[in-house]
Amino acid sequence: MLEDGARFVGSGRVAGRLYDLGEYPGAVPSDESDCWVEGEVWQLDDPQLLPLLDDYEGSEFERAIAAVQTGNTVLDCSLYWYIGPPTGRLIASGNWL
Repeated sequence: MLEDGARFVGSGRVAGRLYDLGEYPGAVPSDESDCWVEGEVWQLDDPQLLPLLDDYEGSEFERAIAAVQTGNTVLDCSLYWYIGPPTGRLIASGNWL
């Protein structure tokens, strides 16, 4: 979905915790300085992709703006926090892959 309507910016990380929810991961925000979630940063060419992404993520996720560190730069990015029931195993590395 993103490859046709967005440009890959690079790797990034955000303050949070990542949980293994089975078929997919879920990130929740954290104020702890040593808790990070790693991922990819994409720049959308078409903002109309956001409603499609909202539908794709589903009702257990909520889009929010968060400070994402990419190298030495911090960007305000849209991301999806997990808001479902707190189940799943913590992924201590913060990296789903």
